[in-house]
Amino acid sequence: MLGGASLVKALLPVTFLLASISSVAAHPGVGIFMDGKGNVYYTDLRQVWKISPDGARSVAVPNVHTHELYVDPGGNLYGEHLWYEGEATDKWGHRVWRLGADGTLVDVIPARRGFRDDYEDFHFVHDAKGNAYWVDRGDPAIIRRRSPEGIMTQVARASFQDIRWMTAAADGTVYLVDLYDLVRVTPDGAARTVARDLADRIWSKLFFRDRHALMGLWTDAQGSVYVANFSGRVVKRVGPDGAVEVVAESPLPWSPTGGLVAPDGALWILEYSGGAARVRRIGKDGRDAVFE
Repeated sequence: MLGGASLVKALLPVTFLLASISSVAAHPGVGIFMDGKGNVYYTDLRQVWKISPDGARSVAVPNVHTHELYVDPGGNLYGEHLWYEGEATDKWGHRVWRLGADGTLVDVIPARRGFRDDYEDFHFVHDAKGNAYWVDRGDPAIIRRRSPEGIMTQVARASFQDIRWMTAAADGTVYLVDLYDLVRVTPDGAARTVARDLADRIWSKLFFRDRHALMGLWTDAQGSVYVANFSGRVVKRVGPDGAVEVVAESPLPWSPTGGLVAPDGALWILEYSGGAARVRRIGKDGRDAVFE
């Protein structure tokens, strides 16, 4: 049985995580991306920030509530703006914007009411060839692909528990969070669970199958996929053979929500604590830099 000091120490992660989840309301953002010039962009749900290669931080796009980001091969940055009109109408609205490589900000999908559900118009998940991916939810769910030329393809049809976040490797392999599991869908349409129960079971039970226990996904050049375990405050790497290891831990009161592996091998992690967001860079030498 835990004594006073030990009990307080044991409950600290629970206290901080409960405060973090309640403050973020639905869920924090996962959007963090690096362009070809080494600039890193990330969302804090109020604006999109830019970290230049020299470490200088500035606001790239003000006054936008976006959870995801995408940078195309031309260096154009894309995001969403989602807003709530208030209790008087109890309606939501959205638009999709593009910050051009030349600094021009335009809407690619004009402002309109409702949540974004017509995913054929725009996608945040792309592979290296420019193919876009999205999921038509249902049972079975359908994973679709659209080529840069506009050709639509059904990649896979399968039953899942609850598809959450998704990413695509350079070769078109799709990885997705299926509640607490990681599923790999190869370009030929074969779907296979490569790692199970990536959310720590104690947190899963505590939050009654919290749908945001696992957040952003990203890959590296070696074929590994990284999972931001928001509930456990760690980043897990799943190797091509399914082996799982913890590669980073966020200090209290922060939790990881997204990330990327830079060309130099550095691990960049987007972290949230309540309504605040920051970015950590962990170099291959283990040195840690924080941007906030």
